[in-house]
Amino acid sequence: MGLLWLFLPALGWGLLPFSIALIGGSTKNQIFGTAMGTLVASLGVIAVIGVHISVKDFIMAALAGAFWICGQIGQYVAYRNIGVSKTMPVSSGLQLIGTSLIGVLIFGEWSTPVAKTMGFIGIGLLVLGVFLTSYTQKGDKQGNNVKATYTVLVLTTIGYLIYNTIPKGMSSSGLAIFFPESVGMVIAVLIYLTFSHDLKALKEAKSWKQIISGLVFSLAAITYIFSVKENGVNTAFVVGQLSMVLSTLGSLIFLHEHKTTRELIFTIIGLALIVMGAIVTTIN
Repeated sequence: MGLLWLFLPALGWGLLPFSIALIGGSTKNQIFGTAMGTLVASLGVIAVIGVHISVKDFIMAALAGAFWICGQIGQYVAYRNIGVSKTMPVSSGLQLIGTSLIGVLIFGEWSTPVAKTMGFIGIGLLVLGVFLTSYTQKGDKQGNNVKATYTVLVLTTIGYLIYNTIPKGMSSSGLAIFFPESVGMVIAVLIYLTFSHDLKALKEAKSWKQIISGLVFSLAAITYIFSVKENGVNTAFVVGQLSMVLSTLGSLIFLHEHKTTRELIFTIIGLALIVMGAIVTTIN
């Protein structure tokens, strides 16, 4: 059973980009459907385990979910602009780098000299991996679009980092915070649609079909919680990064995204370095 929990998160997160692409629709359709699907899944969770969380932790978890939406919007915009294969390695790599640095600077992780040395070697591998996977060959007609989209991706990754950081300061964890996080996601999406003057997305069929994508995300999020319990944080986290490899290579094969030979070689090397970096930064 431990092995099942170990690989299901990677499968769920790896399949999410394909679910988004196959159902289609605008970014607003995709982010609304994902949030609503997560809320539906979380209602199923509380029907089984109930709600056992303080008001303070509920609010903090909801804020975490709202910031996740910020990160996910950037990722969905990037899917549309430059494709999954260019988006996922950079997005995952940036999250790994940022989360590692936050752990050191705010939570005092890597307390020994050896841990710090190994940790920063891991970050170096991550940085190099992100650089290689983001490589775009000169003459690529997507060149300018790639640079602009990567800028958006870097800025919105801050949302993911806050989402990952807030639960560390809470007394509640795991399944207990899944429902309030989903509430925060839905509220954030509604605010986003209101300020972008696109509430008509609520009436569009694609928005509701994308609930399937939210259920796929929820499968990954829920099984990751069980994986952490069964296999430990480090093992669960590193294996979860296989989702990036699955979605990147899968998009080239099944979504027929294009890369030049040089870009493909750099991407494969970069993916390997990102996985290595993830392993090194979590073995301290």
